[in-house]
Amino acid sequence: MQQDKIHEKYMKLALELAKKGEGAVNPNPLVGAVVVKDNKIIGQGYHKYFGGPHAEVYALNEAGENAEGADIYVTLEPCSHYGKTPPCAEKIIKHKIKRCFIALKDPNPLVAGNGIKLLQENGIEVVVGILEKEAKEINRVFLKYITEEIPYIHVKSAITLDGKIATKTGDSKWITNEISREKVHYLRNKYMGILVGINTVIKDNPNLNVRIKNIENHRNPYRIIIDPKLRIDVKSNVIKNNSDEKTIIVTSIKNKEIKEKYIKELNKEYFIKFIFLKEDSFSFKNIFKEIYNFGIDSVLIEGGSYVISKLFREERELIDEGSIFIAPKILGDNDAVSFISGFDTVTIKESLELENVSYEIYGNNICVNFKRGD
Repeated sequence: MQQDKIHEKYMKLALELAKKGEGAVNPNPLVGAVVVKDNKIIGQGYHKYFGGPHAEVYALNEAGENAEGADIYVTLEPCSHYGKTPPCAEKIIKHKIKRCFIALKDPNPLVAGNGIKLLQENGIEVVVGILEKEAKEINRVFLKYITEEIPYIHVKSAITLDGKIATKTGDSKWITNEISREKVHYLRNKYMGILVGINTVIKDNPNLNVRIKNIENHRNPYRIIIDPKLRIDVKSNVIKNNSDEKTIIVTSIKNKEIKEKYIKELNKEYFIKFIFLKEDSFSFKNIFKEIYNFGIDSVLIEGGSYVISKLFREERELIDEGSIFIAPKILGDNDAVSFISGFDTVTIKESLELENVSYEIYGNNICVNFKRGD
């Protein structure tokens, strides 16, 4: 029992290290590693950015020659294939590690037990399953992306106490306070994409970028606009400020030829990306499949009302998580824009009840968080 606690102690540290890569490693998993010898930590590291060295590399390089005969704790099965970096399993073997403790097997078909097999074939004892539940939790995004081939979906909204996201004139700045809005930017940094409907772009002309001070893993997400009739203005911020080539417009295949006018006006053919769908009333599942094909592992749905309502009404099984920020303000106007609408609910029993709910306080705002049950 005492030995189990020791293993959990080091794996917990590896998990905390892994979290430091949040927002920078997608679509790769969050991974941390700790090298231990004679009950002393001699090396540690985490996967810091996509395309960079893996956690085991940092940890073993720090341990150096002293790694021989040591134990290594890794939050995810070491890779066994050549990708952007050499196989971590081979590096573990080269450093003559005695035992490898792994929290979670890697479901990626390129790994899927091969890393464990390679270690065992080279005389390294392998133990799998230490803090497995915790390892799954921090890699919810990666696990869905790899196993279901569809992005992880997080719905976010900012509402008044009476459930409104804007006045009848479209004014929405600002419903929530500055602390809540900063939290939203952390969410934008965490996920690879932000998705909004064309009405949000027309009314608010958002930048859909990340604005956070003093954050190490800063990068802007892909900006995904659902625009069935291709109504977007070429002067809108999401098109104008697209030097990173991360704006994607989802529209009907009927508009494929019209796309040329945007290219001519912008004179930047290689900048704007398009997803063309056959149907006029888009299925979110089809949209998310196409987004997956861009290598985008996660999407923050930011609205507006039509997009969020349609998703909850028709395909809410695709929602993995959500954050609803509530401000102590009341509009009291039936014509104000509701956060969600269009349901035909007759009894309370028919209402949608959110799962795995938790709460956070941001000044005088409350955030209701929920997650889909496993």
